[in-house]
Amino acid sequence: MSVKDTSHRSSGLARLRSTTGGELLAEFLGTAVLILLGCGSVAVALAGLPGSGRQMDAFGPGNWLIIAFGWGLAVTFAVYVAGGVSGAHINPAVTLAFAVRRKFPWVKVVPYWIAQVLGAFVGAAIVYWVYADAINAFNAAEGFAERSESVPSFSIFATFPAEYFGGGVWGPLFDQIVGTAILVLAIAALIDSRNQAPQSNFGPWAIGFVVTAIGLSFGTNAGYAINPARDFGPRLLAYFAGWGDAAFPGNGEWFSNYWWIPILGPLVGGVIGIVVYDLFIGQVLKARETAPAEVEGPPPGRVPEPTDETETRKSAE
Repeated sequence: MSVKDTSHRSSGLARLRSTTGGELLAEFLGTAVLILLGCGSVAVALAGLPGSGRQMDAFGPGNWLIIAFGWGLAVTFAVYVAGGVSGAHINPAVTLAFAVRRKFPWVKVVPYWIAQVLGAFVGAAIVYWVYADAINAFNAAEGFAERSESVPSFSIFATFPAEYFGGGVWGPLFDQIVGTAILVLAIAALIDSRNQAPQSNFGPWAIGFVVTAIGLSFGTNAGYAINPARDFGPRLLAYFAGWGDAAFPGNGEWFSNYWWIPILGPLVGGVIGIVVYDLFIGQVLKARETAPAEVEGPPPGRVPEPTDETETRKSAE
């Protein structure tokens, strides 16, 4: 290969990385890190600790703390990985919400979604390779002859609804809408420099704490996917790895054809969350920015200073 050809190839890669291609690479890697740490925490709680000899007694409900904080930290470090390049959406619901209300280019929405799903698939594949022995030991200990029978081990990768929904659709769907609305509303607040956005690059930690809070508050209803890529990418991996119908279309003893709920619910919820934030907070901040000086509101978190007339009225009372 000539020097000219090498130079041309290098300049082509540089152009790719400096444009949307670089953003897609960041979304791919950021989402892969999200799944590596998030699904990895579920694998630890479900199969890793019980089969490793490091857990003398079952933690019981305490295992949920491993999962909730695991996913929160996963989001934190995924945002640190990709944030400086793509903004670290790492979630199709966030990408759609930003396209609807934050002027994110619509032409980038589908490419971002594809990069996010691919990153989630690859992250899940690595978790599977690392924990295959633990998963097999767990299934054997629990009496599952086939992976397709083991919804518990499938839950390492993707979500399913709680038994108390009785196979209904609306309960899990509403849960995903509400959970994702909270997530995107909080993200909108945390990145809004007009509000009280975190300083000194603390934003990723704050967003991670939001995910932890959602897991602790709403997680047991439907596994708090709150991210179509986080659920669909690992779901595909689980399907190809032998979980069959449990993964896709998402069938179990108390649910069926579940795969679309962790996709549609978060997409709807993300748009609702950012619209609600803009309606209740964003428009207030905008009005204060554009208001004439003589009617300017108080600083954030402050009430107007009392006037002489107010003090006189209080004294009279």
